[in-house]
Amino acid sequence: MILIDGKKIAAELREELKKEVSNLKVKHNKVPGLTVILIGDLTPSQIYVRNKEKSANEVGLKSEVIKYPDSVEENIILDKIQKLNKDETVSGILVQLPLPKHIDRQKVIETIDPSKDVDGFHPMNVGNLSSGYESSVPCTPLGCYLLIKKIEPNLNGKKAVIVGRSNLNGKPMTQLLLKENCTVTITHSKTKDLKAECLEADIIVAAVGIPELVKGDWVKKGSIVIDVGINKIDKGIVGDVDFKEVSKNAKAITPVPGGVGPMTIACLLKNTIDCFKRSQI
Repeated sequence: MILIDGKKIAAELREELKKEVSNLKVKHNKVPGLTVILIGDLTPSQIYVRNKEKSANEVGLKSEVIKYPDSVEENIILDKIQKLNKDETVSGILVQLPLPKHIDRQKVIETIDPSKDVDGFHPMNVGNLSSGYESSVPCTPLGCYLLIKKIEPNLNGKKAVIVGRSNLNGKPMTQLLLKENCTVTITHSKTKDLKAECLEADIIVAAVGIPELVKGDWVKKGSIVIDVGINKIDKGIVGDVDFKEVSKNAKAITPVPGGVGPMTIACLLKNTIDCFKRSQI
């Protein structure tokens, strides 16, 4: 059984990106810039943003975090995004979610210029991804995709089962695997026989937010299992997959933590650099 080490693979990706930024600086005499807007003082959001800023600086990106109090008015955020859209030194804009209740999430996402949308949430990027065109891809599914490709470079004809249908992971993950000629089934909480669906899969991506939902006898021998879930229970942090049991059947599996998580931030940096490169054409 292969333990898919997300920390190691993310570190390798960051090294590649660092070299790429260095080359872009020589070629264009400037570097990609990532601006993050953080609203409020939620501890998880603060930690995520701090990690993003640290990683961006490590690879040589120009990084800026703009902080607002929880009480900030929606129009102030929308105005700031409009200014960043016009700022040529900003390649990527990210508004850290979740947002306070009085701020319309969809409005914020749609105000970001699609060419600077490093989260890949703008409807134009969602549409381009589903149509097979060039687009920013949400960071978590992109990270999952890169981990799968490390284990199995040729995905032609593989049967993939996605557990969870969210816009953040399940749906974009489906598009990425369809592009690789996989046969993809999306399952969710209303799926009649989830175990039977999973048993058919060569690849399982679990992102449903239910602790240890996917059991050992749900997984056929030789499958690749990617666990996106992060759940706090009495015994600590666990994924959506029963790691101990599933490990007995899977060919390769991601741990929680240390699997998909580190790849998410590395892919954010990759998206920022890709946005910059597209802007220079």
